[in-house]
Amino acid sequence: MNTFGNRFRLTSFGESHGEAIGGVIDGCPAGIHVDKNFIQSELNRRKPGQSALTTSRQEGDQVEFLSGIFDGKTTGTPIGFMVRNSNQHSSDYDNLKTQYRPSHADFTYQTKYGVRDHRGGGRSSARETIARVVGGALAKLVLQSKGVSITAYTSQVGEIRLAQNYQQLDFSQIESNPVRCPDAHVAQQMIELIQQVKSEGDTIGGVISCVCQGVPVGLGEPVFGKLHAALGNAMLSINAAKGFDYGMGFDGVHQRGSEVNDLFCTRDDGSIGTLTNNSGGIQGGISNGEDIYFRVAFKPVATLLKPQPTVDAFGNTTVLTVNGRHDPCVLPRAVPIVEAMAAMTILDYLL
Repeated sequence: MNTFGNRFRLTSFGESHGEAIGGVIDGCPAGIHVDKNFIQSELNRRKPGQSALTTSRQEGDQVEFLSGIFDGKTTGTPIGFMVRNSNQHSSDYDNLKTQYRPSHADFTYQTKYGVRDHRGGGRSSARETIARVVGGALAKLVLQSKGVSITAYTSQVGEIRLAQNYQQLDFSQIESNPVRCPDAHVAQQMIELIQQVKSEGDTIGGVISCVCQGVPVGLGEPVFGKLHAALGNAMLSINAAKGFDYGMGFDGVHQRGSEVNDLFCTRDDGSIGTLTNNSGGIQGGISNGEDIYFRVAFKPVATLLKPQPTVDAFGNTTVLTVNGRHDPCVLPRAVPIVEAMAAMTILDYLL
């Protein structure tokens, strides 16, 4: 399944060490001004080599649009695009032709399809998310015209986490540090932890939080097309994502209904809203006009720069030693991916 969405659809193609990563976007409304600088800036937030906390692979990740845009605006026809790969070190993966990397897709791909691209994981590589970021950037441009904003940030790395809820944070500070945490003090602790883990040849996981503001009432399709289910599907399709919760999420299991129910009220402008937002902006699977907020848990990167026992394709016990350039923590580069998937989901349901 290489196509995401119903009305606003992204079909992606390409492998980590192939010629390019690309996609086709169908269903984008006509007449949308395509800010190519904004789209490129979104890709730059995702690309490798942007700081000492990420892989040292150097890629320009310059997007080329092939169709669907005329005089700087969308035409309503399919938008084709590609980002060429230019800095592959495929020889770094020669020893992986028959070895199965722990917690990777090597064994499952080989068993399911009978063939796999061992170079950087091929299609299972997180480099595939380039297409998602381009699709998400276009979705953001449409949503901006409708007053909807999507903001994600790193809220936890290992045991280090933000204590404040999103309403107490200054989102303008998210891009002020390489870990993309809106609290400078906590960000520095996260950075030091990632650096320590990297020096040990190990990896670490964490949590990305996301807030969708300005979403109108009424998005979501009961019973099996609930908006939170769609967001969960989108987030859990991201490489290394292991968990999703929205609103009070798992934190609410310790409380009583009298403590967490969102009581309705009439605002000064006459509109109906809620006094609290433990529901996370979604009730009955339908957006209620409040901010939608959720969290995505990411596992530690499965590629370690230290020997690990494994087996090969013939069942022989062996020791895996990995070469190449790898992220010690996916979170900094996953922030724009979370935003992209959220933007495409919200726009899809809005359309």
